[in-house]
Amino acid sequence: MAEYEVSIESLCYGGAGFARLDGKACFVPFTAPGDTARVRVIKEKRSFVEAELLELVAASPLRIEPSCPVFGACGGCDWQFLSYAEQLATKGTIFTDTLSRIGKVPREVVLPVSPSPECYGYRSRVQLKVSRHKGALRLGFFRTGSHDIVDFGAGCPLAHELLNRMADEFRSILSRLPHGETVQQLDLAMGDDGEGIAILHCREARPEQVAEELAAARDLIPSVSGAYVKRGGKGELIRAFGIDSLSYCIPADLFPGARQMRLRFSRGGFSQVNYRQNLELIRTVWEWAALTGKERVLDLYCGNGNISIPLAPYAAEVFGVEGFAPSIQDAAVNAEANGVENASFQVSDASLAVRRLAKRKERFNLVVLDPPRAGAEAAAELAQLEPERIIYVSCDPTTLARDLAQLQGAGYRVTRSKPVDMFPQTYHLESVTELIRM
Repeated sequence: MAEYEVSIESLCYGGAGFARLDGKACFVPFTAPGDTARVRVIKEKRSFVEAELLELVAASPLRIEPSCPVFGACGGCDWQFLSYAEQLATKGTIFTDTLSRIGKVPREVVLPVSPSPECYGYRSRVQLKVSRHKGALRLGFFRTGSHDIVDFGAGCPLAHELLNRMADEFRSILSRLPHGETVQQLDLAMGDDGEGIAILHCREARPEQVAEELAAARDLIPSVSGAYVKRGGKGELIRAFGIDSLSYCIPADLFPGARQMRLRFSRGGFSQVNYRQNLELIRTVWEWAALTGKERVLDLYCGNGNISIPLAPYAAEVFGVEGFAPSIQDAAVNAEANGVENASFQVSDASLAVRRLAKRKERFNLVVLDPPRAGAEAAAELAQLEPERIIYVSCDPTTLARDLAQLQGAGYRVTRSKPVDMFPQTYHLESVTELIRM
């Protein structure tokens, strides 16, 4: 492919730098605004091209030295070459532009980005890829745009130190296990109390063998509180040893007059990767909900009750819906363990649940939704429930903007939207958006 010299003008959602090349948009990963770069075009479409960075002809004054020795090769993060203040400013601009352009949201209702208290060492979950090259074990993340694994050596600077210790212990034992060569992926997760769970994904036809070998090697992985083996994407989890769930605290001082809560999630279940910013999400939802104790609240995509259960003491009733059955089991356990008696939970597709509730003419004062990255299929139907307020927690600005456009077309108005930086050093962003029925 041809090589060119381009000037980087800005950063885009997706992490790449933006330049212009022969009248087309040109996207170049690992470049910063103000860079002059020599690039090679690797993909060309009608209106844009994608290119790889070959050389920095002139470096932007915005650049700082990345802390990770494999940054730029590893695809795990995007913006270590920018100061954290610059990352926040860039994220805020991209978020506001996306909501304005796609969702027709007034720019003035978008609040400043809520910064993460920690911009390194914040991750409580990682998915590590495992391979072998010339007999040597590789443990790390995929190289940008490929399935080649970049070994992160002493650890990932974004991960909590416990996860890096766990990874280092597995690095030592995987080559010793008789069936260790079958392990392709290592999922590590931790609670906020220092306990961690590992799930090993294997090609092995009988993962029970790997589980037995892990159990026998338990003393060699002391940082791991529980270990499981999984065969294939949808295979069952085989227990090797230890605990089956993790937990995190909702502190008493998060809301006025609140009591402390502890929420669990089962091995393999979802939890936010940045516990301190998760509290910011919950606090913001609570503040904007302005509950008086008389409201019916619907929580779609409720997971383990991460938002439902802290809100429940301030409402008359909370009803949570989630499609992943183990998370609903966790939510029910969490409600009982925390003395919450006015919350109930159901396993269901969110869209189907909304249609059923609307058919029964159920009404809710508040709907909270926290969908996956693909957004909320139920967004267009929420108006049928006639909630006075909708609070939408999102991890993807593009699908959020699409859904907000639908909700505004159904009679709702966006009153405020707060970006929350859950993922420093990357382009990813969480957010909370409030809509009021007009």
